[in-house]
Amino acid sequence: MTEQPASATSSYAEAGVDTAAGDLAVELMKSAVSRTHGPEVLGGVGGFAGLFDVSVLKAFTHPLLATSTDGVGTKVAIAQALDKHDTIGQDLVGMVVDDIVVVGAKPLFMTDYIACGKVVPSRIADIVAGIARACAETGTALVGGETAEHPGLLGPDDYDVAGAAVGAVEADAVLGADRVRDGDVVVALASSGLHSNGFSLVRHILSKRGIGFTDRSDEFEGVVGEVLLEPTRLYTSPLLRILGDPALAGAVHSLSHVTGGGIAANLARVLPRGSWVEVDRSTWSPLPVFRVLSDLAGSTLESSEGTWNLGIGMFAVVEAASADAVAAALTADGIPSWPVGTIHTSARDLAGFEQGAKGVDGGAVRLVGAYAA
Repeated sequence: MTEQPASATSSYAEAGVDTAAGDLAVELMKSAVSRTHGPEVLGGVGGFAGLFDVSVLKAFTHPLLATSTDGVGTKVAIAQALDKHDTIGQDLVGMVVDDIVVVGAKPLFMTDYIACGKVVPSRIADIVAGIARACAETGTALVGGETAEHPGLLGPDDYDVAGAAVGAVEADAVLGADRVRDGDVVVALASSGLHSNGFSLVRHILSKRGIGFTDRSDEFEGVVGEVLLEPTRLYTSPLLRILGDPALAGAVHSLSHVTGGGIAANLARVLPRGSWVEVDRSTWSPLPVFRVLSDLAGSTLESSEGTWNLGIGMFAVVEAASADAVAAALTADGIPSWPVGTIHTSARDLAGFEQGAKGVDGGAVRLVGAYAA
C-alpha cells in the first residue's frame, strides 16, 4: 500500500472522511467475518475482491448459479434511534439469502455494503457481526464487503445496508411454479415478526400517534423500538434439510418468501397460471405486534395483508401426501408450520383474487375467513 502524502490525508479528513476509522472498523469485524469462512474462501479479509473456490460445482451434473440482492429498508431508522445495531445484519441476510433458497439453491457466499455519514468503528463492527452470525447460521461465507463514508449526503449517525449473495442448485432440482400440481397443499412457515418490510407504514402510524421508538409501552409489552427490531427469521437451513431429506425427496414443489407486497402477491408468484388457492385466515393468529399496530392505525388486519406478513414469513407448496410430514419436520426444526390451503386448477370466477405480481404472470390467491383470536 502506497502511503498518501500528509497533505492529501489531511484534506480528506477535512472533507469529513476518516480513513483510520475505516481501518479500525475492519479490524473489529475481522474475527466475526473469518468465522464464516471454510476452506473454499481464499485470501482472508481485506482484499479488493473475495475469492471462493467453486470446485464444489464439479459434483453437480448441471449446476445453475442463483443470485439475489436486497437491503433492510427503513427498519435501520429504528436501529439508529435506539443505537442498537447488532440485529440489523440478520435482517439483511434474511432478505438476501432466503430469496436464494426459494429456487432450491444452497447459498455459497455473500458480500455486503454499508453506506454511512461517519464511520463509527464499533457501530460498523456490530452491523457486520450480525451479518456474519446469520451467514454462519445459513452456511453462507461472507467473503467481502465495503463500508463507504458519505459526509454531507448522510448525517453522522445515518447509514444504510445492502448485500448480495450467490448460491447453486442442480438444474433438474430448481423449484418453481412449473412443478405445482392440482391438489398440492400450501404450508405456511411462521415469521418472527415484521421481518424487514412495511416499516414506512409502521413509522407513519407511530408518528401520527406521537409514539417514539424509545418509549416504553404496555401495548407493545416493552420498549417500542426493541419489539420492532425483532430480527428476521432465517429459513434457509431448515428448508435445505427438508429438500435434502430422502424421505421427502421431490415433495416440495415451490417456495415463496413473504416480503414486500404481502401475503397473496408473493404466493401468487410461485403458482402456475390458471391455478388458484384460498388461504384460510382461521388457521393462524397474527402476532401481537401486528394487532397493536392495526389498532393504533384504527384499521383492520385485513387491510395490511398487502404490506405486512402478519405472521407468515414463507410458504411451501407441497405434494398432498407429504404436507403433514413437511409441516411437522419444520416445526420440529424450530419453525412453526401449518397448512393454509389447497391448490386448484379447475376453472372458476377469480374476481377478488390477486393474480401474479412483480411481472410474473402466476396463479391466483385470495385470503378468506377470519383470523383466529
